[in-house]
Amino acid sequence: MIDLSTALGPLELRTPLIGAAGTVGSVVDFSGVADLSAYGAAVAKSVSEDPWKGRPAPRVAPSGLGMLNSIGIQNPGIDAWIEEVGPHIEKVSVPVWGSAVGKTAGEFARVAAKLETVGVQAIEVNLSCPNLEGQGMFALDPGATREVVANVRRAVRVPIGAKLSPNAEDIAAIGSAAVEAGADWLVLTNTVWGAGIDVRTRRPLLSGLIGGYSGPPLKPIALRCVLETRRSLPDTPIVGCGGVTHGEDVIEFLLAGASAVCVGTAHFDRPRTASTLLREVESIMREQGVTSLRDYIGKVEPW
Repeated sequence: MIDLSTALGPLELRTPLIGAAGTVGSVVDFSGVADLSAYGAAVAKSVSEDPWKGRPAPRVAPSGLGMLNSIGIQNPGIDAWIEEVGPHIEKVSVPVWGSAVGKTAGEFARVAAKLETVGVQAIEVNLSCPNLEGQGMFALDPGATREVVANVRRAVRVPIGAKLSPNAEDIAAIGSAAVEAGADWLVLTNTVWGAGIDVRTRRPLLSGLIGGYSGPPLKPIALRCVLETRRSLPDTPIVGCGGVTHGEDVIEFLLAGASAVCVGTAHFDRPRTASTLLREVESIMREQGVTSLRDYIGKVEPW
């Protein structure tokens, strides 16, 4: 009997797969597209206190084996989101996590508090979106990270995770600040800064010029972040995130020290990819005689 369950801080997940924010919509709408039983949890798209228009088109573009985006976290604001999505959350067959974003620590906290009222089982604190105009990224500064997470921790009772950036100079130091402030786990990582130019039109692929780069090329960078953070914070639960497209990718993140793994950009190509990933993970486990997924966590072997 193969056991695919895993623990993430205070939570038990039936599988290690988490639908990444921004790739599974509100989760409620995604339930009509994919089999949610393949996920241990799914994170709704980030929401702010007031409506955000996001960036103008073009704001998504293929680039090599990955994808550039500069959506700018377009969302209707937390009150409208609660009215539209809130009544349906308990009907979804997967634990739904909210994702809070803001321009100040206070805004993050107020959004998180309202998300909690509609029954989300956890809150992801999005400290690392690369597409916000006129402000620095919270996840690049330990002090800013600490302030935001501490405010959210005081505002809610549900578990919280801090989503960090691979652009940080010392991601383990940022992670330490988040954990000290009350984060129950770390999500490693969000997209890396990237850009592209159309050589025929000579225009950037994105209206905002610089955006977030995701997909398979991000995986080695995200794995490095997991390995470094696990080494510095061995008791901190980690969600690996970046470039997961095959079952081997899932196990790689677990070996590096993650307890769960986000699936993101792969959804745009194959919305039902989670079921395939689980089958591939189970096949590898049978081949290796492993019966519990937890036997992989942090078990990378040194040379």
